[in-house]
Amino acid sequence: MQGFSPDFPLARVAPSPNHDARAAGLSTDILLLHYTGMTSTKIAIARLRDPTAKVSSHYVVDEPGTIRQLVPEARRAWHAGLSSWEGENDINSRSIGIEIGNPGHSYGYPDFPEAQIAAVIALCRDIVARRRIRPDRVLAHSDVAPQRKCDPGEKFPWERLHRAGIGAWVAPASTGSGVGVGPGDTGPKVTELQAALRRYGYGVEVTGTYDELTATVVSAFQRHFRPNRVDGCADGSTIATLRALLASRSTR
Repeated sequence: MQGFSPDFPLARVAPSPNHDARAAGLSTDILLLHYTGMTSTKIAIARLRDPTAKVSSHYVVDEPGTIRQLVPEARRAWHAGLSSWEGENDINSRSIGIEIGNPGHSYGYPDFPEAQIAAVIALCRDIVARRRIRPDRVLAHSDVAPQRKCDPGEKFPWERLHRAGIGAWVAPASTGSGVGVGPGDTGPKVTELQAALRRYGYGVEVTGTYDELTATVVSAFQRHFRPNRVDGCADGSTIATLRALLASRSTR
């Protein structure tokens, strides 16, 4: 594809060949946010446009706030990889993918600049409005692929996006409050935690054993919704925040 008209009017078109048709019968009802996780956004864009890389996203937002569209929203960009949410596995067919320029945890993980976040908010608000995407389906890559990914990470300002009308959020419960569960624990409290995470959408099995997968999923939840401490242990704060999030969804 040599060129196309951008779906977001303020985006610059920089076509990538890495896309195909969306699966038939599935709604495009997830907005999935990533960070680029490479030493520079320029290098990341080159890779997302490289036909040998077999990876792409619909949009890239660089640090100064320039928005580039690589793949038309009507097409399936290849950004989510092996992933799941609410029992669905073809996340690429269901989602719009945005890569946010940031070198990530492997390269110092700097703060996201103000101009960049302002651009991300403008883009996300447009997509959410056009696609009628529910707040609880505005997700992190780490939410849908917790065993592989940790982006966009605990520094990403999810609360600020929520205040702008994008995504789900509740005020995190204070850390240190209440008794929780953690790796190696078994029993009804673990079963309840796993069932609640699964009810929200995470791909965790309800086994009653706090295994490695459960700890990884808890870390993903913390990165998104309780970011001041990410340790994979479901303390009272994590559990209370999860319960509040589920309650807020049920009242919408």
